[in-house]
Amino acid sequence: MIQAIQLVKTFRDRKRGEVRAVDGVSFECRPGKIFGLLGANGAGKTTTLRMLATLLEPTAGEAYIDGIDVRLEPEKVRERIGFLSASTALYGRLTAREMVQYFGRLYGLTEDVLDRRMKEIFDVLEMHEFASGRCDKLSTGQKQRVSIARSIIHEPPVMIFDEPTNGLDVMTSRTIMRFIERCRKEGRTVIFSTHIMSEVERLCDEIAIIHNGTVVAKGTVDSLREATGLIPMESVFLKLVGEPE
Repeated sequence: MIQAIQLVKTFRDRKRGEVRAVDGVSFECRPGKIFGLLGANGAGKTTTLRMLATLLEPTAGEAYIDGIDVRLEPEKVRERIGFLSASTALYGRLTAREMVQYFGRLYGLTEDVLDRRMKEIFDVLEMHEFASGRCDKLSTGQKQRVSIARSIIHEPPVMIFDEPTNGLDVMTSRTIMRFIERCRKEGRTVIFSTHIMSEVERLCDEIAIIHNGTVVAKGTVDSLREATGLIPMESVFLKLVGEPE
């Protein structure tokens, strides 16, 4: 379970003063479901997810991962989450195998458990053929599979995806989408941010639309279509954020 309760994040800007990147965001994500954060670039999606992942501390509000307060016990939260974005960094001089091993050991996995998990993951993601390749020599699709592997090596019950297909080709994007669907089938709690309408339609059981740091609408794709009287998700989104088509 993920719970965000009136989350706020402010930053100081020399010219603009205090900037409220996230302003009172609340929602819940349940196990076995994919919850989508839909918004334009700069809407506050990434900042929200980074607070949930303990990478940023909230200015105000509360957030809980599996019942654990992200402020008070960030290390316990990190044990329960996998975080993946299109820009997840890899250590270029490590091989794919070494990269995943490194993160498994950081999570405290025993060597027996680590070996078992790596075999399972490398089978599922078809990584064996490039397991010995250095990360800086891998293709974009291969790098993203390594990023997935390092994110799930500790079998986290909660997955956080921050625009994971941004800038990727069609084939690699399809791999990521299938993996997100697999997480739902396995009963994980999944939160997924995007600005791509087709991804929302395919993946999300429920969505929250964020605009200027605020949630302006929540519901299923069908309920938001019914509320606006529109069918294309692009039209639904534009109406709910108050922008003309």
